[in-house]
Amino acid sequence: MKIAETHEWARLDGDVVSVGITAHAVEELGDVVFIELPEVGDTATAGESFGEIESVKAASELVAPCDGEIVAVNTDLDDDYDILKSEPYGPGWMIQIKPDDASQLDALMSETQYEAFLQSE
Repeated sequence: MKIAETHEWARLDGDVVSVGITAHAVEELGDVVFIELPEVGDTATAGESFGEIESVKAASELVAPCDGEIVAVNTDLDDDYDILKSEPYGPGWMIQIKPDDASQLDALMSETQYEAFLQSE
């Protein structure tokens, strides 16, 4: 798993990258009230917004970890935002991308680097 400074995680499984937000991000947001995600077939661009998440505390853009086509969107989140709290790295994934170049993920942090990053914030 690789993690961006904007708190999105990315995991390459075969030729698809699953993307979600970290447990730290979920905790910081508090109670999520709305998630806007793209449509299947849309294009993701590394470093650019692919959606938005809103909570009672704040609204935040969701940032894509790589370029590619969005091949799946987790519609389960439409009905149950609590999945993000209980399973942010599993059933709490948000989108899946077929990457144009999976090596773009190399620019992201490892889990160990992310933990150090959180300590320095």
